[in-house]
Amino acid sequence: MNSIEQIDIAEKRVLMRVDFNVPVDASGNITDTTRIKAHLRSIRYCMEKGARLVLISHMGRPKGQRVDKLTLKPCAASLSGLLGKEVPFVEDCIGESAAAAVASMKPGDVILLENLRFHIGDEKNDPAFAAELAKLCDVYIDDAFAVAHRKAASNSAITQAVKTCAAGFLLKDEIDYFNKAMKDPARPLVAIVGGAKVSDKIGVLENLVDTVDMLIIGGGMAFTFLKARGMEIGKSICENDMLDKAKRIMDKAGSKNVKILLPVDCVVADKAEADATVNVVAVENIPKDAIGLDIGPDTARFFGNAVKDAKTIVWNGPMGMFELEAFSKGTFGLAEDVAASGALSIIGGGDTNFAVQKAGVSDKISYISTGGGAFLELLEGKTMPAVEALETCGG
Repeated sequence: MNSIEQIDIAEKRVLMRVDFNVPVDASGNITDTTRIKAHLRSIRYCMEKGARLVLISHMGRPKGQRVDKLTLKPCAASLSGLLGKEVPFVEDCIGESAAAAVASMKPGDVILLENLRFHIGDEKNDPAFAAELAKLCDVYIDDAFAVAHRKAASNSAITQAVKTCAAGFLLKDEIDYFNKAMKDPARPLVAIVGGAKVSDKIGVLENLVDTVDMLIIGGGMAFTFLKARGMEIGKSICENDMLDKAKRIMDKAGSKNVKILLPVDCVVADKAEADATVNVVAVENIPKDAIGLDIGPDTARFFGNAVKDAKTIVWNGPMGMFELEAFSKGTFGLAEDVAASGALSIIGGGDTNFAVQKAGVSDKISYISTGGGAFLELLEGKTMPAVEALETCGG
């Protein structure tokens, strides 16, 4: 797979797939520009090299319909401010308006085309739609890791319609950091998995047991594992249809000498709300009418001590309902411990990324992934269709 600095883009028409699927409020204002900022290195590199840079992205799920609230126009304004240079917005991503806009570009210019998914051909990985996109460029760059786990015309079929393709800096960094962590890690390798449901991450857990030295399980999913060990968990979240799979994962870990760490105490409440009555109890003593909503202080120390000796840490999923202050200490405390560990630390998933930022330690994490679903699929051992497509560019 070529990377952006290995190909000639000077004065070339460069079509770059980015991920500008950003949150927008009811007034059309972007509330978080993190995803746009993540692409600035690749964008500025193209500008400096004198490329004519054409940016394409999706937003939301318009399913082939033009949906005004899902326009990328606010992204053009935001990017203009970040670059200190006007980024013209084009009302379509193919057709006459797009072709005319590209034809008028000068070296170093940047434009943003309208939402790819206003056309059904993108999600369907339609070669005809990809061919229309390919007419706009000499070189194709994929910098959108967050959608690399899904085949689309804008990241898969297009590589068969363009002779020169490469990965942008963001996509390359995502893959490189993941490979450092999971393919040839410094050990001990510790994985931390949280969040609500085992069913969302069963493939991840099964794959990690084959790879890591220690697996820390927190969040709502921990209660399914605790119940699988025969414990009373009160009204805590539990997937009863996952109990056998939880047992199987623990048995497999035992046979491979992989340590699985589960909470030893938890913060419980009568309801999952800010004004709830809160207590800390050992996991063996969860009242039948209580809900577990965070790891307790003993667990926080237990997990914190475990990551101190790690050389590599991969983390996806919070330890509790950290959005409410009463149930945030476990997640924030673990974020601080991971940041202080000195290990190569890689964090992925929107909730986990947000929690690390709220804990004020994001600058001490080695790498924060921009991909939620893509990051999980890598943890599950799956390949990235968009990355494979880059490797077969030009057919």
